[in-house]
Amino acid sequence: MSGPSAARRTVLKGAALAGAAGLGAAACSTGSKLGHAENPTPTTPTAPVDLGAAAEVPVGGAKLYRDQRLVVSCPAKGEYKAFSAQCTHAGCLLEKLEGTVGDCPCHGSKFDVTTGKAIQGPATASLPEVPVTAEGGKLIAGPRA
Repeated sequence: MSGPSAARRTVLKGAALAGAAGLGAAACSTGSKLGHAENPTPTTPTAPVDLGAAAEVPVGGAKLYRDQRLVVSCPAKGEYKAFSAQCTHAGCLLEKLEGTVGDCPCHGSKFDVTTGKAIQGPATASLPEVPVTAEGGKLIAGPRA
C-alpha cells in the first residue's frame, strides 16, 4: 500500500526512533546526574569480610574480588589498600584489571586501583576506600578491619 498512509507510517516510525535515541543519549550523557554524586554510595562491606590469602595479591599489583565487590592493591610487601569495585558513574561492577587499572564495562570508566582515582570518564569521583588488614596471612576488609 502506497500513498498518504505509507508516508504517514514512515514519518511516525522516524519520530518514534528519534525519541528513543534521544532518551538513550540522555541516559548516557555526561550531563546526567546519575552516578556523578559528590559522595557516591556504592556497596561496601557492613561487616568484616575474609578475602583469603594475602599472598594472592601480588606486590605492585592488584586483585579484583568480584563477589565481594572489592579491589585490593599491594603497593609494597605487607601493605594493602582496598576500594569498592563499584563504578562511581552508574554503579556497575568493575569487570577486569589491566595491571593496576580497573575497567568498568558499562560506559568505559577506568580507575587507578592503587589510589581509587578515576582516570578516564565518564566517572569523575574516586572509588571509596575500604579498610583492609592482613591478619595471620589473610586479608580482612570492611569495618574494624
